[in-house]
Amino acid sequence: MRILAIERPADKADPAQFTPDMAVEEARRAWDLHQAGVIRDLYFHADESMAVLMLECADIAEAEAALASLPMVAAGLIEFEILPLRAYSGFARLFGPTSDS
Repeated sequence: MRILAIERPADKADPAQFTPDMAVEEARRAWDLHQAGVIRDLYFHADESMAVLMLECADIAEAEAALASLPMVAAGLIEFEILPLRAYSGFARLFGPTSDS
């Protein structure tokens, strides 16, 4: 299942907790998830300092567990909005087999 995950700062996040070492740990864990095929794509929002991830997971619970393993999530600094996706079916409705064929 494809899942879009959009980073948001946690409500009670203290910007002083963000350290260069934590950024390295976060990147290392994201790399591990990428190598495992969980993170398929990783972007930064063009206008804001937040990550946007495309995940490949069996379900939302697996995505939540993967994201919870990120050090900044575990430290309560960031959280993710999780949006499960499904294939677009509009083409089939428009161009699929009809009763005429």
